[in-house]
Amino acid sequence: MKKKVFSAIMAATMVMSMLAGCSSGGSGESGDKGNGGSSSSGESADGLTEINIYRCTFNLANPDSAQVEKVQNAINDYIKDKIKVKINLTDVGSGEYTDKANLALANKEINLLWTASWEGTIGTNDLVPANAVYDLTDIVPGTDLYKSMAEGQWEAAKYNGKIYFVPVYKDNVEGYDFMFRKELVDKHKWDVTKVKTLKDLEPMLADAKADGLKYPFLTQKTAMFYRWYIDKFDFFTADSSTNFFAVDREKDEVIDTIQTPEYLEFCKLMGEWADKGYVSEDDYTKVTTDTTTQTKDWAISWWTDIPVNDEANARYNQDVVMQPATQRWAHSTSALGSCYCVTANSSAEQAKACVDFLGLLYTDSKLADMYTFGIEGEDFTYDDNKQVTQTSEKYNHSMWESANATIVTPLSNEPANKAELYDAFNGGANTSSAAGFRFDKSSVEDKYAACSNVAGEYGFNLENGGVPAKEVEAKIKEYQKALDEAGYQDVLAEFQKQYKEWKASK
Repeated sequence: MKKKVFSAIMAATMVMSMLAGCSSGGSGESGDKGNGGSSSSGESADGLTEINIYRCTFNLANPDSAQVEKVQNAINDYIKDKIKVKINLTDVGSGEYTDKANLALANKEINLLWTASWEGTIGTNDLVPANAVYDLTDIVPGTDLYKSMAEGQWEAAKYNGKIYFVPVYKDNVEGYDFMFRKELVDKHKWDVTKVKTLKDLEPMLADAKADGLKYPFLTQKTAMFYRWYIDKFDFFTADSSTNFFAVDREKDEVIDTIQTPEYLEFCKLMGEWADKGYVSEDDYTKVTTDTTTQTKDWAISWWTDIPVNDEANARYNQDVVMQPATQRWAHSTSALGSCYCVTANSSAEQAKACVDFLGLLYTDSKLADMYTFGIEGEDFTYDDNKQVTQTSEKYNHSMWESANATIVTPLSNEPANKAELYDAFNGGANTSSAAGFRFDKSSVEDKYAACSNVAGEYGFNLENGGVPAKEVEAKIKEYQKALDEAGYQDVLAEFQKQYKEWKASK
């Protein structure tokens, strides 16, 4: 175990060192607004400031680089008379994104990076402590970008009181749905409205298994405890790999979730479902991909609730049916579920160019559609209602990871008043008692990283059906012992101390 802990610490140190390599003058309190990285301002021969953009592709397994370049060139041709910016666009498939983006960050090859609170390695909670992001606090106010969203959005997205991240205005609260393939709902006449808990799915899972489906219940290789139990706990780290900490909503205190009855209940259920053939080992061995949901190999899975859930039909190339599984919650990281940041290696000119580009992206529908959907006539078309039909297998993005819901044209299968629906959706959520709290792990960073590594070894399998039901209880004890050996109790105590102090200061 000591060797494992040491390896985890070394791995975490290497990752943070790579991030720190692009952090000169970034998010640190004494930084110089990010002007210490690249020696070049990025100005091209035609007087435009060049910026390198990295974004993740979720709808395609492998982006077509030639088509991405074509979209990039079309965007540059469109914006050249509007802003003095030229973009270099890189699309990376979601399976490789964190690794490739992290390497590009270390090599100072990125100026504008798409990220999220839930991303690993390059997530919002990784970038700020690594001093890898540019402080935009004094740059954004008063710009077209700032005016594109209500001030409350900027306040919700602040990190340690500063503007490091530019949120994509989408569903900025968090909740989850059960997702069913409509073909099976119709075939078996499932009444999904009666499904209130995971256990309620079992008759349907039995039908799916009898149909010979490979994945009756598809976990999408995600440790789901922190999602299915969001009504009970605020998992404020927003990271499935550290869901062993949470604020118990009823007690309003930080607890060890691994020792809760809910965790035992969930892991046993997943083990039982795996024993019955409802959950495939492909999920806990990470064979499934982000495009498995586009196949007909599954019956039931999960979906992050959004105002227009019909978006899933286009994303998965088939009709699906949703049933609420949890309530919706506004908390510390919900506004950062999809966002952009300017990297700390960027020059002042490049930082301004990033803000100018995002300002146009968030206010110009034609640009937003190009950036999201690609080339009209090749990657998408407009129907008679001036709504979008995506037709390409080369360039394909969604609104939620591209630009604001108020400016991206709705898909043909979405309501025309999509923007108004998003406003209503965000306004109807519960507010967590822990909203605004962020944990500073710097004093226990090595132990925190080691615990995360242990969770990857134990928690992931437990939560994806990788442990037979009869072995779950013993495995949880083994898991907790490994966490404690990695320094868990010290990290838990620090969490609890900081949360008490934060509550006292409110």
